[in-house]
Amino acid sequence: SLSHGKRHPTVENNVVVGAGAKVLGNITLGEGSRIGANSVVLRDVPPHSTAVGIPARIISCDTQSKRLRHDMLPDVNKEIFQYLIKRIAVLEESVKTGNAKLMEKEDHELEEIYSTFIKSM
Repeated sequence: SLSHGKRHPTVENNVVVGAGAKVLGNITLGEGSRIGANSVVLRDVPPHSTAVGIPARIISCDTQSKRLRHDMLPDVNKEIFQYLIKRIAVLEESVKTGNAKLMEKEDHELEEIYSTFIKSM
């Protein structure tokens, strides 16, 4: 090219560029933007938007982008073991004291916890 200056794209933070996408020239890919696979980007892409196609077109612009939190998954094994330990403690206490009413009350509370846990899965 005969023009002087920057010839390479600027890729800001949290940008996803799909496989085989081409970004041609002095173009800015805004923060959090996404470029579809095999797209050819010829113009700047605004922040938090999605560009696809040949030539790439903006198909969505999400200003309220929510970050996926895959690291915030519940520890299912921990929760089920806590439930089982409480259940064993209630059964042992009812065997020691012979108090069936206490067992029924505690058992009902544990069953509510367990059913809530199962529904959340």
